[in-house]
Amino acid sequence: MGFAKLRVALPLLATLLLSGCGAVRIGRILDEPYRFQNRTVRVNGEVDRSFGAFVTGVYQVDDGSGRIYVLSNGGVPRRGTRVSVKGRVMNGITVGPRTIGLAIREESHRVHY
Repeated sequence: MGFAKLRVALPLLATLLLSGCGAVRIGRILDEPYRFQNRTVRVNGEVDRSFGAFVTGVYQVDDGSGRIYVLSNGGVPRRGTRVSVKGRVMNGITVGPRTIGLAIREESHRVHY
């Protein structure tokens, strides 16, 4: 591979690798739900609302660009907590009698102090 091709390929490869590691803005997920449907994403933000019973529940994360609900089976952080959430984007989520619509089914979350 020549130097010119290598000079183009390395930054492109680095961008692709790093883009999979970073958080996605919630506003982007809300603007383009078809692009994220059934895909695993990471979002960072502050818990705006939370509803829990035992270790399951729902909480809403706000990152300044939008808000999205997160369905959790691993505990629900309280309001005002800064979190990093990893999970799969789902559409048409129903919790009890209420339909939430677009949400993230949590795989894991981490609280930031």
